[in-house]
Amino acid sequence: PEDLASRLTFAGLEVEDSEYVGLAPAGLPIAGLPADGRSGPPARGLAWDPATIVIARILEVLPHPNADRLTLLRVDDGSGAEQTVLTGAPNLFHLKGAGPLPKPLKIVYAREGAVLFDGHKPGREVMTLKRAKIRGVESTSMACSEKELGISDDHDGIIILDDDAPVGRAAAEYMGDVVFEVKINPNMARNACVLGVAREISALTGVPLRPPALSVTLTGAPIAGRVAIDIREPELNPRFVLGLLEGARVAPSPYWVQRRLRLVGTRPISNIVDATNYVMFELGEPLHAFDWDVLVGRAGGKRPTIITRRAEPGEALKTLDGVERKLDPFTVLVCDGQGPLSIAGVMGGAESEVSPGTTSVLLEGAAWEFINVRKTVKAQNLPSEASYRFSRGVHPGLAEIGVARALELMRQWTGGTVARGLVDSYPGRPEPVVVEITPAEIARQLGVRIPLDDIVRILKALKFGCEVSGDHADPHAVIRATAPDHRLDIGTGVVGRADIVEEVARVYGYARIPETLLDEVLPPPHPNRDLDLEERVRDVLVSVGLQEVVTYSLTSPEREARLRQPASDDADVPYVRLANPIVVDRVV
Repeated sequence: PEDLASRLTFAGLEVEDSEYVGLAPAGLPIAGLPADGRSGPPARGLAWDPATIVIARILEVLPHPNADRLTLLRVDDGSGAEQTVLTGAPNLFHLKGAGPLPKPLKIVYAREGAVLFDGHKPGREVMTLKRAKIRGVESTSMACSEKELGISDDHDGIIILDDDAPVGRAAAEYMGDVVFEVKINPNMARNACVLGVAREISALTGVPLRPPALSVTLTGAPIAGRVAIDIREPELNPRFVLGLLEGARVAPSPYWVQRRLRLVGTRPISNIVDATNYVMFELGEPLHAFDWDVLVGRAGGKRPTIITRRAEPGEALKTLDGVERKLDPFTVLVCDGQGPLSIAGVMGGAESEVSPGTTSVLLEGAAWEFINVRKTVKAQNLPSEASYRFSRGVHPGLAEIGVARALELMRQWTGGTVARGLVDSYPGRPEPVVVEITPAEIARQLGVRIPLDDIVRILKALKFGCEVSGDHADPHAVIRATAPDHRLDIGTGVVGRADIVEEVARVYGYARIPETLLDEVLPPPHPNRDLDLEERVRDVLVSVGLQEVVTYSLTSPEREARLRQPASDDADVPYVRLANPIVVDRVV
């Protein structure tokens, strides 16, 4: 992890923090972190001793003889001897006294001597598990919550793992992880997802990229004719895609999904909502799920039509955070015939949200004009994970991919069926961005000659399409690079060539580029008579003892009025007025 963090940082994705969850930094003993004295980004977290923190299973939940709010667990930890574990976890109360469990629950089990975070104290305070007697029953071990392991601050119940968790195996081997906090610069918004960072790592290391599977099992009735899309302003909404899941059962997501979402700072909600968030973090495409039956009901039992348009005067929407919001005329909405459903690219509405009783889901994936999203976020003071991405630019090509991926995850996690086909309106399809450049131009700008084959390899690793015209040994052979769909930061012409040079330099390695003098002939200077005369006048005035003062230009009409005759009219003064002044006395 330390080496990977360094490579990412030098390629433009600065790793600002590393959180070790179960694993230990290289060369350090197993203990609580932070790890002082390490090079690279700061590390924090907790390493789990493989001898004392293992996977176990609960065989039975028994009542405590002397306490109603405590239970005793019969636990198999893989050692061959059955253990008795005392716990107050509320998520096991419903099983108390029910007899041997027909399906044992998998848990993370800590033996005596384990180093954990104290679940009963605020913050992250390290403690060592010791033998104790509680209400007359001796306790030597414990079933762990997420807080005690450093996964999250949740201490409301113990972790219930997925059925495939292997009993007796070290928890660090099964679910240990390292979480990087990566600074995403404005021109790297494409990397605000795991796949984006994985592309960079693939290009930097040469390890092949393994993108997630995007195939969907389609066994439901066709979606065609059951829902329509009406995009009123394609320049604000270049693409809108819909898919349908039916017969779903809303329930908690698999634990491995919940754990990954918590590690990136998102609270798990349900298998439907978690699928949309998971795909957003995985692929970079924010999605929104509507309760299909609510939409059909709003349409009077007929075919719903999803409309995207600007807000009309006086319109309001109650968003998922429970706030009734007055909408600005520039705000783009997702609506149906009855009115607004969500604020486009920012947050959904409360009426059509997925609830525990939802059985069918209409899933939206879209693309929005990023400046408009920024204005809406500022006007509503409503930042969100979705708006973070949309306000920096999400390519329309990701909409279909995101919807397909999320529908398949929903199908797997809910037991529902996916309708055949998608409804896809794509009026704003962007033209492919193609940049032509030569190895000689790259050498001129970087000061180092990189072979054409290496340039092509780097660009292909970053998923550019590449065609070469001319001999590969010729420094003036033309490379025709086509930007992939996820790249909105690649320009055309001179700007595009500079963008390609930057991509090659990042992956080639800044440290490999030597320090050299500028290897270029400067153009001859052209005389500027007005500027020359101005400079000569300055020199003359300074030579006779004067000093030049450059005054602060921002002021106010009231201050300037003191310098003029009392009868003068301030309205005649041609002030340049600031649209967004910082202070009241610096407005013009």
